[in-house]
Amino acid sequence: ETTDFKICVLSRQQHPDYETIVCDLGQKQIPSSAIASVDTVFHLAGFAHDLRDASKVEHLYRAINVNATVQLAELAAQQGVQRFVFVSSVKAGGGTIVGRCMTEEDKGEPQGIYGSTKREAELKLLEIGRQSCMHVSIVRPSLVYGPGVKGNLAKMRSGIEKGWFPPLPETGNHRSMIHVDDLVRALLLVAEDDRANGEIFIATDGVPHSSRKIYEAICQQVDKTVPRWSVPKFLFDGVASVSSRFRYKVEKLLGDECYSSTKLESLGFRAERTLKDW
Repeated sequence: ETTDFKICVLSRQQHPDYETIVCDLGQKQIPSSAIASVDTVFHLAGFAHDLRDASKVEHLYRAINVNATVQLAELAAQQGVQRFVFVSSVKAGGGTIVGRCMTEEDKGEPQGIYGSTKREAELKLLEIGRQSCMHVSIVRPSLVYGPGVKGNLAKMRSGIEKGWFPPLPETGNHRSMIHVDDLVRALLLVAEDDRANGEIFIATDGVPHSSRKIYEAICQQVDKTVPRWSVPKFLFDGVASVSSRFRYKVEKLLGDECYSSTKLESLGFRAERTLKDW
């Protein structure tokens, strides 16, 4: 329980610290009791990071990222929930744009099955909000760092800690990130501010980080000496030329993924954490 919120968790597993309603989204019908007496829903669930052929798991992405999300929102509207905040992804807005940071106004093609299903869910949730009295806000986080994070950043941290991750070169690329604590504050802000109703917000810490700076920050966090040398970029370029799969992996490491959170900042949001706070 926080100062302003009593928390009830809807999850596949029992949470040790909070009241929990066990339900596997996408597998079971969501019980109406799950949101009885609830005034705000923060939807954090999603299906991602599946490395299998997208055509073989598309039904899972759709079942969890779209169908279960819409089912929960419709149930929330029927039960009189006042506010629904959906955690989407910057992938829903499309690929990054050369030369500047991407905004909510850019209408690119969503990236992959994950991005496209998140985008589909966004559109359906906004429509549910328009047809009901429920406040619906959507937040697209950039890469999240901090305690408990998973995914590629967690793998990078583990690799650096174990000593097998290569020292990245300084290429001057720009990658947007946000600390998990700041993301929580952003979610609370859009839930409470009426100006956020029916809107989509990108969430970043406002600082474009290069991959090298991220590498150095993680080294410091895990008490590893930052190497004075790095793997030359031309070697990464050589690896990228081998196949589309390797090119994708190199782009994930050294490419640009820059996003603007100016719209969120217009509500008064200011990031309080930096990479040093990991």
